[in-house]
Amino acid sequence: MKSAPLRMSVPLLVGLGAFVMAGSARADSTLTLDGNVPPDGPDHFYVPFEVPAGTQEIEILHTDESDQNILDWGLYDQSGSWRGYGGGNSENAIVGVSASSRSYMTGAIAAGTWKVDVGKAKVVASPAVYHIVVTLRTAPTLPPQTERKPYAPAAALTTGARYYAGDLHVHSKESGDATPSLDEVGTFALSRGLDFVELSDHNTVTQDDFIVDAQSRFAKLLFIPGIEFTTYKGHANAIGATRWVDHKIGLDGATIDGSVDAIAAQGAIFSINHPMLDLGNLCIGCAWKHDVATSKIFAVEIETGGLSSSGLLFQPQTIALWEKYLAEGAHVVGLGGGDDHRAGKETGSFQSAMGSPTTLVYATELSAAAILDGVRKGHVVVKTDQPNDPMVELTAGDALPGDALKQKTAVLKAKVSGLDMVNHTITGRWVHNGVAEDELPITTEGQILEKDVQAPATGEDRWRFEVLFEGAKIHTITNHVFLAFDAAGPDPVPPAQGGGSGSPGAKGCTVHTSPDGGSRSDGAALGVVIAVAAVGARRARRRP
Repeated sequence: MKSAPLRMSVPLLVGLGAFVMAGSARADSTLTLDGNVPPDGPDHFYVPFEVPAGTQEIEILHTDESDQNILDWGLYDQSGSWRGYGGGNSENAIVGVSASSRSYMTGAIAAGTWKVDVGKAKVVASPAVYHIVVTLRTAPTLPPQTERKPYAPAAALTTGARYYAGDLHVHSKESGDATPSLDEVGTFALSRGLDFVELSDHNTVTQDDFIVDAQSRFAKLLFIPGIEFTTYKGHANAIGATRWVDHKIGLDGATIDGSVDAIAAQGAIFSINHPMLDLGNLCIGCAWKHDVATSKIFAVEIETGGLSSSGLLFQPQTIALWEKYLAEGAHVVGLGGGDDHRAGKETGSFQSAMGSPTTLVYATELSAAAILDGVRKGHVVVKTDQPNDPMVELTAGDALPGDALKQKTAVLKAKVSGLDMVNHTITGRWVHNGVAEDELPITTEGQILEKDVQAPATGEDRWRFEVLFEGAKIHTITNHVFLAFDAAGPDPVPPAQGGGSGSPGAKGCTVHTSPDGGSRSDGAALGVVIAVAAVGARRARRRP
């Protein structure tokens, strides 16, 4: 039999079963569509059906009739417009004029040829088949969803320039493999001390219909729209997106470049999610395998919750990929995403709580526009494990992480706070062009570590700072300050303290034991202990 984890069955909305049962007696017509899954061609195909005039509600039962194969499901109307994507939703899809089941849009139902979108998520047994039953009704069974409203950005919840804490990868029940309502998402996020969450549901924007209603009950937590653009060759985040983006690569002329461009065209931020999470069919399409020009990659998730949050398992490979993009000359921003699907109600290897990791964004206010602006500028710090991990405020004069300087020299400062020195041995280190320098002891709350650096004669250097526990897992990562030489630019480092070439291990690094200075000492290298995390089987139906 097909194992439950492959399907990740989700309870129907409260009362939905009763409405469906009541509606069955009012069904006007039923269509049964059976067929074989095309063995070749794109990863998606269509199954058309006719909708007569006067139809007020469409219900679709769909199954792959297999213990081994997995199919995904979506819907398009007579004009070819997207009407919803449930992916692996186990319940029937219902689309109506004033109410629809999760993952599907409401709206007029016009007569004509509609299409079920079928995705070949996992096809290993042949022949693969599909079974679809379409019920067409002249009267709806679902009550009107008055809480659905067009998305409109909320006014700033608070003002003032500072680092705001949030999670840029959160799922609600509008994702086929997730369960929480927006109220459950918001309540748990506040309990974790977060200021914002981005709703990144799989290939749908139906979550946006509920943001205005939910936001009215949350004065201190900002809901930001988004999409987890989910394909069988990788997942990406469309931060701030409010319009659906075609994920059916290879069908109807859809290309990965076209989809990335469509994300950017609506002012959203394209970021690759968990790019190195390659577990084959244990996590369908989770690793990034698309060929996209580095110039189009705005950000990358350098830490993801759940299985990825073990740190030592995927963190080094993901950071190496990030540094590769940077070495190619793109100022790719490093982000974090919890990938919470249960609003913290389940824990373990395959689930994660919002805020694990936490993304800190320096913004002028708590609004969607300001948070996105902070991300675009790279004013971002990632706490890789918990919201209460240490904070690092990296500056170079007035510059913040993500800023590019053109001058002769720079004084980098990393202020480290929020330390738990009772339970952990804490160290920090500078990372220059992807190469980590010796670790430095961090023993005092608010300790400031300085680094005097020279701009390279040609090209551009990049500097960031990270904090480690027990010399092993990285718990805090800043984004980079970029430095290029300009003979006419400022020279904040006196010649006598210039610190040589600024290469790893160069002179010019000081440690202040208190915010106002104090004693200085050279950093001593600490041994790095690398633990190997065991990998459990990941749910194949799971879409991180």
